[in-house]
Amino acid sequence: MQPRIHWVYYFGRVLIRILAAPFFWWVVKGRENLPKERPVIVCCNHLHIADPPVMAAAIPFKCVFMAKEELWHNKWSRYWVENFGAFPIKRNTFDREAIRMAEAWLAGGVSLIMFPEGARSKSARMQPASPGAALLALRHGLPVVPVGITGTQYIRNLKWAFFHHPKISITIGKPIYPPPCNGKPTREQRNQFCDAIMYKIAELLPKEYRGVYDR
Repeated sequence: MQPRIHWVYYFGRVLIRILAAPFFWWVVKGRENLPKERPVIVCCNHLHIADPPVMAAAIPFKCVFMAKEELWHNKWSRYWVENFGAFPIKRNTFDREAIRMAEAWLAGGVSLIMFPEGARSKSARMQPASPGAALLALRHGLPVVPVGITGTQYIRNLKWAFFHHPKISITIGKPIYPPPCNGKPTREQRNQFCDAIMYKIAELLPKEYRGVYDR
């Protein structure tokens, strides 16, 4: 069955945009780089739990994203996270069910936001990525939009943000198109395209954020 977008998703995007003004400075650069074709896979570095909703509000078309399975263990968080357009993924393993769910959304024309590092970086420096996003892009011939985000790592809580107004910068790069592979990418192709994606994200970030993808 084709998944559906819940009202919480639309409400949440509007709410985040309203809350942006009193709590932080929010700058989005490079929206002109977003391709007109849909769906796409948006790949971003990961600094804070706020990154997924901030990204969902910054991208001006329908997107869903993967979130850690632990958020589904509590009924309250599950309701809001799931209905905001997230679906669970088991970390540190190849989660076939998450891949199938991602493909179902993509088949319906809904774009996908992914954080290939799989977890927030405690140092704000980029960490080695998993090739899930590269696999989906190669299988389905979809463009990948690299995005670099900075500033969310400083957010402690809403009270702190209200008084300190951290600056969040989201930079959208030009899309990367996967090489043809007839829908059956090899491990080498996945890893090479994964590296290509991550290096493009790194290019959008200040040097101190690039971590293992600094060159």
